[in-house]
Amino acid sequence: MSDLPLAIGIDFGGTSVKTGVLYRGNLIEEAPRIETQNFESAHPLIERIHETIKDLRSKHPRIEAIGVGMPGFVDFPTGMVHNLTNVKGWQRIYLKRELNQLSNLPVTVENDANCMAYAEWKRGSGRGMNHLVALTLGTGVGGGIVVDGRMVRGADFVAGELGQTSIDYQGPDGAYGNRGSLEDYVGNQQITDLAHAAYFEAGNPRERSECDPAHLSILGQQGDKIALSIWDKVAKMLSTSLMNCCWLLNPEAIILGGGVAKAGSLLFDPLEKHLRAQLSPAFKENLRLLPARFGNEAGMVGAATLALEEAGFNVDD
Repeated sequence: MSDLPLAIGIDFGGTSVKTGVLYRGNLIEEAPRIETQNFESAHPLIERIHETIKDLRSKHPRIEAIGVGMPGFVDFPTGMVHNLTNVKGWQRIYLKRELNQLSNLPVTVENDANCMAYAEWKRGSGRGMNHLVALTLGTGVGGGIVVDGRMVRGADFVAGELGQTSIDYQGPDGAYGNRGSLEDYVGNQQITDLAHAAYFEAGNPRERSECDPAHLSILGQQGDKIALSIWDKVAKMLSTSLMNCCWLLNPEAIILGGGVAKAGSLLFDPLEKHLRAQLSPAFKENLRLLPARFGNEAGMVGAATLALEEAGFNVDD
């Protein structure tokens, strides 16, 4: 091993908190998960997370930093979590300060989709690039942006939320009053709804549980025409937002991760076709559409890597 130290990466989810020790983007130990719904407020849960950190540090003394990926909006400099809608008691919690005081280690707190983007940029499919857009496609759509070799966070640290951008100005109201937001069309539940309705209209009804993206992938691989048409429709809707990204940012690559992206060529092939049909030859030939390297560990990888860089370590070697 080189002199690059270890870091703790924490992926905070609505169901559980995943905590691991990482070296150069490799997970070398993962602690038992903490069930978030077992806690009525933020501070007992933070104490429990610190207990996990202490246990990992006792076994790995070269840990030098802690990174946390959080859902929702995070004030990056202060590490203040504005609000978690699906976890009790998390309103304006200064998580960075509290974990720093408990652990006496440098702490970085970042939006979880930004952590995924950071993992792919520094350790994954986007390594070595200076311009990229990374998306995670799951229950919702999260994103992160790198321009000129720097993460783009925006004036209030909410840049990159491609899932909240509109593909239909007359569409349904989104979570923030933003009509026709992308994630209201290509999230897990929305894809399931599309498929469920399509099979019913075709006279071949299926249970909703048989219409989710995982089942649609299996059916598509078997040549099922309805499943293939759903993946084409999802690709067409997704390409609208990605086309806007390309004209606005001119990235080298778009990296797609998350459960929906596990459809592989069923999604990527029509997406390539629809996206490139909307771009200029001046730059579309250089654009790469890539699957993410990291899966469920992306949040921990990105959070840990970012924490080391913020603590002054060179993570590009």
